[in-house]
Amino acid sequence: MITVTAPVWLWSGGQGSWHFLTIPPAQALEIKLEATAAGPRRGFGSVRVAATINAVRWTTSVFPQQSGGYILPIKADVRRRAGIAAGDEVTVTLDLV
Repeated sequence: MITVTAPVWLWSGGQGSWHFLTIPPAQALEIKLEATAAGPRRGFGSVRVAATINAVRWTTSVFPQQSGGYILPIKADVRRRAGIAAGDEVTVTLDLV
């Protein structure tokens, strides 16, 4: 299990807006090491995870960034159930699936 505390941020562009949480390089390294041990990665270097915020658990993927970190998309249903919004600092736990 990997735990990250970071702010939720909003990206707007293209065909809408998306909410993300950035996973810093230190925790991203843990994800990379676990993912490498588990076998080949999915498209774009994404890694499947089960994420939990405020007791709300869902399955998604984290996507690599050029900076060495990953970003975690947080869909509207999850934000509503977890009671979070852009700008909120949240703690998320990630389990590779």
